[in-house]
Amino acid sequence: MNPEFPKLSILASGRGSNCEALLRAAASGELPANPVLVLSDNPDAPVLDMARSLGVEAMHIEPGRPRARLTPEQEERYVEALRDRGTEWIALAGFMRILGPGLLRAFAGRILNIHPSLLPSFPGLDGVGQAWRAGVQVAGCTVHFVDEGVDTGPIVAQTAISVLPHDTEDSLRSRVLEQEHATYVQAVTLAVTGCLRIEGRRVHRVSPV
Repeated sequence: MNPEFPKLSILASGRGSNCEALLRAAASGELPANPVLVLSDNPDAPVLDMARSLGVEAMHIEPGRPRARLTPEQEERYVEALRDRGTEWIALAGFMRILGPGLLRAFAGRILNIHPSLLPSFPGLDGVGQAWRAGVQVAGCTVHFVDEGVDTGPIVAQTAISVLPHDTEDSLRSRVLEQEHATYVQAVTLAVTGCLRIEGRRVHRVSPV
């Protein structure tokens, strides 16, 4: 660990390819952050073993009732685990829960998410599938700060790609995912180095603090 770098925790529910991109970027020095924890609501999530294989602590905490949110009691356990490891920034990487006021207050303005569409179009589940079924000619991904809504927070970065004549839904999904990895590393780097300032709905790039 570089003691000058902020501590980053990642929340994920599935296989965690965006999580892996962040962890590998941190290991190579491309992302100036110290990953301290990968936390999942899914005990069988492949992301847990992947993180451990890269030398990062990984743990599962029950989310509570099987709905789209953490229960308040379990959310407090998430906050406690994150604080115990000195977490300064959080990145969501396919975390399939809407964050509640406990996490949002504890890490206000320091939680980022990656979404596979050009928000505000196609929020929620299966952004690529929604875009494909709508027949769009341009797709992409968005990094945004997390607020109390579903993919509604201020936008940090977006990458657009053309939908090609030979694309299928699966090929488009794969091409969007490639852009997610690069875009997320770049956006998290800007955030943890103090290069972002939120003013209302807009996120401005500024000189490092």
